[in-house]
Amino acid sequence: MARALFLGGLGRSGTTLVERLLGELPGVCALGEVVHLWQRDIRDDERCGCGARFSQCTFWRRVGALAFGGWHNVDVDRVHYLQAAVERTRHIPRLATAVEAPEEVHEYAEYYTRVYAAAAEVSGARLVVDSSKHSALAHVLRWSSDLDLRVLHVVRDARGVAYSWTKTVQRPEADGSDEMTRYSPGRSALLWNAHNAAFGLLARRGVAVHRIRYEEFLADPRAALTTIAEFAGVPLGDGDLDFLQPDHADLRIGHSAAGNPMRFTVGRLPLRRDDAWVRALPSRQRRLVGTVCGPMLRAYGYPLSAPEAK
Repeated sequence: MARALFLGGLGRSGTTLVERLLGELPGVCALGEVVHLWQRDIRDDERCGCGARFSQCTFWRRVGALAFGGWHNVDVDRVHYLQAAVERTRHIPRLATAVEAPEEVHEYAEYYTRVYAAAAEVSGARLVVDSSKHSALAHVLRWSSDLDLRVLHVVRDARGVAYSWTKTVQRPEADGSDEMTRYSPGRSALLWNAHNAAFGLLARRGVAVHRIRYEEFLADPRAALTTIAEFAGVPLGDGDLDFLQPDHADLRIGHSAAGNPMRFTVGRLPLRRDDAWVRALPSRQRRLVGTVCGPMLRAYGYPLSAPEAK
């Protein structure tokens, strides 16, 4: 049975950084956003975190061979059909309350569990990390009988998330021909509420969920990684966190299937709090997001008044 740590939350909440640091721990294999593997990697042949095209990456070729007898045997159209049929935010109430999930839920979950199990065997890892984030996918995966699922719920101040979604960011894996999705502050505020609430519901359905605030993670990443490793069942020994310093981390090449451009970073990665939103997000938009997300911001311990920029 594969053990997977699923990083959940709304995009732009810092999950890629958390994943990259987790991937440096012994016995951990970080896979990136597996939810995008079917289209961006198998079909579009975009770049792995190692820089190679997916079809040329030795790691992913071995995973595909072990999981499916080769990626050519994956019916991507079928995966897309199942994704549309079961993995949508609107399906979460049904997924959360059903006594038994429909066969299509189990079929869709099996694609992921086969990838996880194969990646664990190829890498020799005891834990694989999937930073897909999608709350509906996490609710699907809870129905898998072949998966030891742990969920790390990563929360970031909704106003910082809203500001990040307004920025134009190129997707290097597409060789500069595409940009990451952008949302208005109002749209991202609604999504922030929905996705974060969905992970709270997942915890009430018996799934092991640990929540961490992105700001707390950056304030003391060593302590945060130690806590997460314990939650995920990964023992740490002396020197296992030597790659991590108070203001930077030293990263090796990884094999992230998809995610934000940080997944291509190798070498020294500065660790600093990104609070540009305090200065750059217009006050009207800040008030809008604060109003829409106010109850959950308070529940997660965020002040409704804007903090001072650091």
